[in-house]
Amino acid sequence: MKALIFAAGKGERMRPLTERTPKPLLPVRGKPLIVWHLEKLAALGVDEVVVNTSWLAERFEPALGDGGRWGLRLHYSYEGPEPLETGGGMLQAMARLGAAPFLAVNGDIWCDYDFARLPREPAGLAHLVLVDNPGHHPQGDFALDARGQVRCDGEPRLTFSGIGVYRPALLSDWRACIGEAPGAELQPPRFKLAPLLRQAMRAGAVSGEHHRGTWTDVGTPERLAALDAG
Repeated sequence: MKALIFAAGKGERMRPLTERTPKPLLPVRGKPLIVWHLEKLAALGVDEVVVNTSWLAERFEPALGDGGRWGLRLHYSYEGPEPLETGGGMLQAMARLGAAPFLAVNGDIWCDYDFARLPREPAGLAHLVLVDNPGHHPQGDFALDARGQVRCDGEPRLTFSGIGVYRPALLSDWRACIGEAPGAELQPPRFKLAPLLRQAMRAGAVSGEHHRGTWTDVGTPERLAALDAG
């Protein structure tokens, strides 16, 4: 199984910490955020990981190398000076990810979720891990019904953790879904993944689960400090 780590964001809310260090390389409890993910992926048996980069992209390879210290092969997908958003970044990484389902995780989260619980192949187009809504995002993102299907609407609302398993087919009609949204006309295109997920949800093709453990979106210096102290 292969994996994608989203690491291209500018980390603007984390400044000044991210003026010289990309957010996934900020240390938490003794090691960079992204290393927590790499260790979990290696333990799961993932062999290749694509790390998409943009802001301070040149800092990643000196810090992580080729992944050999974790028994992984790392590939860096440089998106240019402006990140391609989650959908565009995933689309560009597909050349490395191949035709099989793959795991994707946001590089700026910390979570005690066990990746071994994830299905190797989602029943539909995607399987998402949802968490309780944090104080800074009380409205949540999606609903999870009693059958384990993720819905655009409904109650209770939960927050997408940034952890999921995807089939490449999720991206097959991205242009029709995105339409003429700003960035879709660029080469490579820049677009968000959420509209594609919502389209798949409406077709009943997104499953999910509720993780009730620890999860942090490391979006501000204060959250980083609290996580590091915990």
